[in-house]
Amino acid sequence: MDNLSPEMLLLGFIYYMVFLFSTTCHEASHALMAKIGGDPTAAHGGQVSLNPIPHIVRSPFGMVLVPLLSFFTFGGMIGWASAPYDPLWERRHPHRAGWMALAGPAANFTLMILAVIGLRLGSYLQLFRFHPAYGATGPLGTTLWVFFSLNLLLGTFNLLPVPPLDGSSGVLVLMSEGAAQKYLDFIRGNSYALVGILLGIYIFQRFFPFIEAFARQLFF
Repeated sequence: MDNLSPEMLLLGFIYYMVFLFSTTCHEASHALMAKIGGDPTAAHGGQVSLNPIPHIVRSPFGMVLVPLLSFFTFGGMIGWASAPYDPLWERRHPHRAGWMALAGPAANFTLMILAVIGLRLGSYLQLFRFHPAYGATGPLGTTLWVFFSLNLLLGTFNLLPVPPLDGSSGVLVLMSEGAAQKYLDFIRGNSYALVGILLGIYIFQRFFPFIEAFARQLFF
């Protein structure tokens, strides 16, 4: 990105802070739900926490380097993180594992709803100018708009039912015990992670604009 103006640097800072907090909430929700379901693996790693440090230590490239490089390279922000879990626990309790997987996107959608409330309230109180097609003005309005758009993206993308995204494990809650075991044999017994990510990005690029437009129409 050629235009490293003060405004762009401020926007990059806002985007990164929102990404860091949102991703931390996402992974902490995974870890908390796993702990509630009987798997303390992530809790022992300190990931049942809104402190981003344990998550950064586990995924330094996905939490720091790649998000910043992606923003200043093409103006978007991508990255990743993960919460460890016990594969044997997943086998014993596939439904609990499914709820653990869904907890991450649920955290993103919760943050998105809170941002919607903040945007509507801030606009009503005339703290900033806001338009659903163009975003909001000022540091507060911009931060709330980034919370809305980034968490909508994170929550939706992670719900795609392709490995290693959360949706691929979330579907376990809809399966019988026997079907869940066969499904886990299939997705855990093969290296589908790279194929899944590429397929997920391909699908996501085509249908997310419609979801984003629907969300703006629904909430604003």
